[in-house]
Amino acid sequence: MVVLVVATASDPASIGPAAAFLAMPGWSPGPPIPEGMESFTNGNVRLLKHERSIVAEDDLDRRWQEATGEAVSEVIFLSKHTAVSNRPALTVHPIGVPHLREDETPPQGGRPGWAGVPNPRIGPWFRLMQKVAADQGLVPEFEITLEATHHGPLTSTPTMFVEI
Repeated sequence: MVVLVVATASDPASIGPAAAFLAMPGWSPGPPIPEGMESFTNGNVRLLKHERSIVAEDDLDRRWQEATGEAVSEVIFLSKHTAVSNRPALTVHPIGVPHLREDETPPQGGRPGWAGVPNPRIGPWFRLMQKVAADQGLVPEFEITLEATHHGPLTSTPTMFVEI
């Protein structure tokens, strides 16, 4: 089983961390993906880069398995965080829009009334983000938050968003 890390090239907060991953030793080109996505491999981690909106990438875990034959154990989306406060933040959260009724349209992907299986790394990553932010002097300028779920995409694998 593989861990699927997903970045979108149109989002600097997504592609920046992806580039940092790829600068580390051990990465090599991954299997070709017919959907025009670029992939890289390092041990059991697969980094997938694409051009589309992450919240619109429904069933990416299933699509990866169909394209490569590799089962996905978890999905981690790298993304930009936006907030009304406009305050810089590092956040982590599960996916889904369980607060919407079936007759409502999700503004950012997902299915009304649905919540994805949360990635069990959410807690450890949140604590690590708090520690790194404190050690690097990012607090109090940056908020370090565990957000409520509020958007898609749909997956059937434990999933989380890590946002800057």
